Amino acid sequence: MKQYFNLFNFQQKVDYKTEVLSGLTVALALVPEAIAFAFIAGLSPLVGLYAAFSMGLITSIFGGRPGMISGATGAVAVVIVALAKTHGVEYIFATVILAGIIQMLAGFLKLGKFIRLVPQPVMYGFVNGLAIVIFMSQIPQFKVAGADNWLSGTALYSMLGLVALAMLIIWGLPKITRVIPAPLAAILIVSAVVAIFNINTTTVGDMASIKGGFPPFHIPDLPFSLETLQIIFPYAVIVAGVGLIESLLTLNLLDEITETKGRSNKEAIAQGMANFITGFFSGMGGCAMIGQSLINISNGARARLSGIFASIMLLVFIMFGNSLIEKMPMAALTGLMIMVAIGTFEWVTIRMANKMPKHDIFVGLVVILVTVFMHNLALAVLIGVIISALVFAWESAKRIRARKYIDEKGIKHYEIFGPLFFGSTTVFSEKFDVHNDPAEVVIDFKESRINDMSAIEAVNKITERYAKVNKKVHLRHLSPDCRQLLQNADKVIDVNIYEDPSYKVAVD
Repeated sequence: MKQYFNLFNFQQKVDYKTEVLSGLTVALALVPEAIAFAFIAGLSPLVGLYAAFSMGLITSIFGGRPGMISGATGAVAVVIVALAKTHGVEYIFATVILAGIIQMLAGFLKLGKFIRLVPQPVMYGFVNGLAIVIFMSQIPQFKVAGADNWLSGTALYSMLGLVALAMLIIWGLPKITRVIPAPLAAILIVSAVVAIFNINTTTVGDMASIKGGFPPFHIPDLPFSLETLQIIFPYAVIVAGVGLIESLLTLNLLDEITETKGRSNKEAIAQGMANFITGFFSGMGGCAMIGQSLINISNGARARLSGIFASIMLLVFIMFGNSLIEKMPMAALTGLMIMVAIGTFEWVTIRMANKMPKHDIFVGLVVILVTVFMHNLALAVLIGVIISALVFAWESAKRIRARKYIDEKGIKHYEIFGPLFFGSTTVFSEKFDVHNDPAEVVIDFKESRINDMSAIEAVNKITERYAKVNKKVHLRHLSPDCRQLLQNADKVIDVNIYEDPSYKVAVD
């Protein structure tokens, strides 16, 4: 139990200045993101901001990956937008609460380990797709507010110049000094330039007011009935799945960057707890945010303090500093998010394109396309994993081989190489020459393994074919787990087994 209550590693060396400044930068970047995602879901901006505060605070304290930032996300917004239109915000709160319960159950059942099943090409596709989505989400900033027309003339040049200035600062400042995080410096400098030269450009306040109080406790006002559960349950499952997949993939990405190890099951529990509480405090729910997490990590933050401080400062902005934050130019935040997109994209995938297997390239492209055009990260990852699994099964099926010889006693031996499973049973069956074989045959599995019922049925059919011509079959070198499978299938197979206690195949 100690590991669940040991929230903070006091032996970790914490750079308080870096953590605080990075947290402030993240808080500033969270504001327009939370507002934008609330708009996507058809909800009030405060619903997104409250979710960003509560999700960020709870996961920063209890999560399995220090330095990772959670909040209201576009992935969740896309899922709940239909429910918001048909049933209203109260059903959104109930859905988020139920999704939190599902995520906590997944964590307690230790299902987070299944994130290991996501292959590297799927990870690349996920990250590259997100980078493209982040970049594309900034394009509307170059359009007239409330219209579909592009900016033109002075307004366009001002926007382009300010965005370029922000990007230049973020790129160049770390080469000079790291005293202050480059994204924070970019926001402050661009804001100062706009104020000093009185440049007419879009600000956060032009999007929506962020003025509000402390998130109010609120029990969803809807009928507590089976009908309500039938409405919200499908959405809750999808929200829980999307949230866990995006959070755990982000956790893995940060693990690689920081060369440390996060705890996936603990993060799943924390995400569930955060969503459960957020639903009672007027929030739209969410999950880990790869963009803000990368901002935080790139600033040098490695402890929980940065996420906690970012959440508290976000609440301070909502309650007391809304007038100042609303004056912040969107150009600064647009430049920041474009640089995040550039940093998120795995450029190595382009350089390695000619060296990677074609099926890996195909999987990565499919994941990118689903992520970009459907904004459904869970579906993108699921499709990628399925395709990768089918490719693996096909490649493994082609590896089944048999070495044949007849010993001095006239017994024919078939030494099988490669896994025997549903995909390789056809090739396996073609290896045997039943009619021309001698009266006694040994099938040796020293270099193979019986994996599933399809494999058992394949062995059964081979023995039946030999039995029809009055020939005896022996199975040799079966690992304990393979023998267990055969013992469990004694009603469908009747063979002689040569025991070999000195040989074992590793059992998962």
